[in-house]
Amino acid sequence: MSLLISQHWKDYELLDAGGNKKLERWGKVVTIRPERNAYFRSVIPFEDWYKQADFEFVEHSKTKGEWKVLNEQAPKKWTIGYKSIRLNLELTKFKHVGLFPEQQANWEFLERNLKTDDRFLNLFGYTGAASLVARANNADVFHCDSVKQVITWGRENMESSGLSDIHWVLEDALKFAQREVKRGNKYTGIIMDPPAFGIGAKKERWKIEDKFSELLELAVQLRAPEGFIIVNTYSPRLTAKDIRQSANHILENENIQVDTLCLKTVTNKTLEYGLRTLIQP
Repeated sequence: MSLLISQHWKDYELLDAGGNKKLERWGKVVTIRPERNAYFRSVIPFEDWYKQADFEFVEHSKTKGEWKVLNEQAPKKWTIGYKSIRLNLELTKFKHVGLFPEQQANWEFLERNLKTDDRFLNLFGYTGAASLVARANNADVFHCDSVKQVITWGRENMESSGLSDIHWVLEDALKFAQREVKRGNKYTGIIMDPPAFGIGAKKERWKIEDKFSELLELAVQLRAPEGFIIVNTYSPRLTAKDIRQSANHILENENIQVDTLCLKTVTNKTLEYGLRTLIQP
């Protein structure tokens, strides 16, 4: 397993990390957010972080927290660019701002491997960065998420980017995939970004370590010949060994590559996020 290091771009930099926090620049807005993988010491002293930060997310528990305003002049909603696409960001109650920049390496993979009119499926699509990159590459994009708010957010990102004709699917991703298999639909590229834990269509609780094999089997059935599957996972309970064991039970003669999603800070620290599994014939 190797490190898959995403790259900074004009509107995003991981400035520093350490002490279970990370300092990030999103366009002109700088945030401080909790990060359990930043267990090392920061390069820049924390007092200097606070001199440049606009907002800090303060955790009250594992599931609750709030944004502390450090600069009253900073916007709580703003827009950044990534190549030709525009991404609308905002402070959310879950410490996120609407984008996972450690997946930039995935976006570059999509740019290299999707051709005009290829069918592309983004399951658990969130606000749609991967969907926008695929659509900008002229793919026929299907984006599925069960949360109406993030589907709306993704559509706004599409419109801000001057794009159109993404198929927005407001549905439980697992149920949608099951129905797509029954309908016999196929996709050249599939990307999945399932949460570590979640609530199913019938309010049942599920954990990614329990559902991973089922999700992967559905993706394999939906994949067109010579197509690819990317799965991003962020649960420490689902290890690379677990992923390989599941994949080897389902697949034969396939290239299964499991890497760690990473970003390097401007101060040259390596911050690990989760696992990226790439499956190709």
